[in-house]
Amino acid sequence: MTDLFIFMCIIFIASILQTSTGFGFSIMATPFLLLLFQPNEAIQINLILSLLISLTLIWKIRKAVDYVLMKKFIKGSLAGVPIGLFVFMTIDDLTTFKIVVSIMLLVLTVLLVFNLRIKRTPFRDYLIGGVSGVLTTSIGMPGPPLLLYFAGTGTKKDVLRATTLAFYLFIYLISLGTQLMFTGTNRIIWESSLKAIPIVIFGLLIGQVLFHWINQRIFTIFTYVLLSFTGVYLLIESIFF
Repeated sequence: MTDLFIFMCIIFIASILQTSTGFGFSIMATPFLLLLFQPNEAIQINLILSLLISLTLIWKIRKAVDYVLMKKFIKGSLAGVPIGLFVFMTIDDLTTFKIVVSIMLLVLTVLLVFNLRIKRTPFRDYLIGGVSGVLTTSIGMPGPPLLLYFAGTGTKKDVLRATTLAFYLFIYLISLGTQLMFTGTNRIIWESSLKAIPIVIFGLLIGQVLFHWINQRIFTIFTYVLLSFTGVYLLIESIFF
């Protein structure tokens, strides 16, 4: 019962973050789901629910999508998916896996805090898509490279949210399908995902309201807090518990 309550809290908070920021679900959900599930289970639960969220939201925000950039992300991600699948299939050390994820989040936070500026180029568009493809299929977290790129290029929050969700719709579907084809799944993953659907819907409704209250500065600060808290918590839990 305790694990179920913790699971529902994780999904609820992550769903709110996804709707209000455009990237929060996988960044929030995956690290904390690793406290309750094996890596392959946590990653597939995240992919299933993230795909559901993208399907739910995309129609309403489709007008804000940067379709030219999204297509470049998609093309780049196709090269990254096979690499990510190989990583996913070779994961066998949960502690090491969590430490790698936590360090990645903390490095991303530092780069954002120091206001790393990036100039958009076609090559970088494809490269970010490729890195995101690797991270989606391997650890279920496409958000970090996209977030860093969008922050570095000064993308507005409505375009960030819409474009990332549109890209997620593609990359989550491809990553989930690839994992199911090559590594399979289990009953725990689908039962947990079904239980979480009502919580996801409730979280999306609240997140949609919050999105309109968050200005660009608050959005940026909130991003830093979310990434640093998740990274530090996961690192401490991996090393000391």
